[in-house]
Amino acid sequence: MSATYEVINPANEQSVKSVDLADLAATDKLIEMAHKAFTSWKKIAPGDRAKLLRSFAQVVSDHREELAALEVTNAGHTIGNALWEADNVANVLNYYSASPERLFGKQIPVANGVDITFKEPLGVVGVIVPWNFQMPIAGWGFAPALAAGHTLVLKPAEYTPMTAMRLGELALKAGIPEGVFNVVHGDKVSVDSLLTHPGIKSVSFVGSTPIAKYVYETGTKAGKRVQALGGAKNHMIVLPDADLDLAADAAINAGFGSAGERCMAISAIVAVEPIADKLIEKITERATKIKTGDGTKGADMGPLVTKVHRDKVAAYIEAGEKEGAKIVFDGRKVVVDGDGFWLGPTLFDQVKPSMSIYQEEIFGPVLSVIRVKSYDEALKLVNDHQYGNGTAIFTNDGGAARRFQNEVEVGMVGINVPIPVPMAYFSFGGWKNSLFGDSHAHGTEGVHFFTRGKVVTSRWLDPSHGGINLGFPQNT
Repeated sequence: MSATYEVINPANEQSVKSVDLADLAATDKLIEMAHKAFTSWKKIAPGDRAKLLRSFAQVVSDHREELAALEVTNAGHTIGNALWEADNVANVLNYYSASPERLFGKQIPVANGVDITFKEPLGVVGVIVPWNFQMPIAGWGFAPALAAGHTLVLKPAEYTPMTAMRLGELALKAGIPEGVFNVVHGDKVSVDSLLTHPGIKSVSFVGSTPIAKYVYETGTKAGKRVQALGGAKNHMIVLPDADLDLAADAAINAGFGSAGERCMAISAIVAVEPIADKLIEKITERATKIKTGDGTKGADMGPLVTKVHRDKVAAYIEAGEKEGAKIVFDGRKVVVDGDGFWLGPTLFDQVKPSMSIYQEEIFGPVLSVIRVKSYDEALKLVNDHQYGNGTAIFTNDGGAARRFQNEVEVGMVGINVPIPVPMAYFSFGGWKNSLFGDSHAHGTEGVHFFTRGKVVTSRWLDPSHGGINLGFPQNT
């Protein structure tokens, strides 16, 4: 180990734990451990591997309160959100526990022979996850990988590693063999090792778009299969016929939940006139009731993850103000007792598409209202944006909703649903600069990403078929 990293509680700026930061040698050692374990792990009978995944899910459920407490302390989440995250890991493991026994191939009989196709694991895989949702996003990677017969190295973000490290311990407790589930706490050195080491066959990544692009380009250049999910700027279109109370509730929940630190957060509200003033009024009424504070003490919204990130989001608010957007309420004025990386909810009106607060991913509790005159103008805004992760439309018009779902160029769409995050049996991922590669995370696409096909053509010849024939094989 080359150094240590001080993990900080963002709600009080106190040290949580000093954790070793892996150097290249330590990262490579874990990859080698995973490589040694792969041969035996992939040979475990599908039914037995399924039982181990179910055991892992149960152990996670048994430790949900402990995992949630770690996430609150490490990442600043509220306890309710953190409990959901722990439950999501168990749910995804339970879903994929059915996969090992259902990785069916095909048998195609031909004259005097048979063709067989089946799915195989690739080998050792890397799973690189962001700091905002360590547990569920890690589960989206390691659950399908384990189900398909891979061993893995999980790399959490440097400053929020606690739940990932604990999940590695719980995997052993559940009976997952040593070397199958490995966790490396490292920085870019570890990332680059996972992307270039010949022992790693595929990499699953979730994070910002610049890093996702780097991961995809570096990993594929090294001959690896890569799925890299990037950033977002999720629009919520509100049509004039929408239930404005429902839309205002959705804007608050999707914009300020998890302090806006999630790739499915709504950050751009596209209000089709004449409803903007009324919608802003309703959002403002609700925002005044949000309690910002320590997630262990009944707060609705916790701190931002680090001081650097808090200052970055505050700088976006300052930039929006300088560029001419109108601040309806300002999160920089929030008052919370004690230390911490605090920023309250912020709402902008009169935002223009040229402004940085519209163009760029802020990843904080900042909502922007863009006023438009028609559905077509609203749709064009969404489709013209560089990101295409998630979007939503609020309307009571079924025809408009159907048109939107067919015309919008975004990977995940909500109709009167502000955060269209799919369950484990559907895949997660966006379009455009929100995804690099052609495979989404978890769901059936997760299984496809972590397997490769093999075709076996066999024939057991009758002696009468002997002799020399320099032509091509014939299926007759």
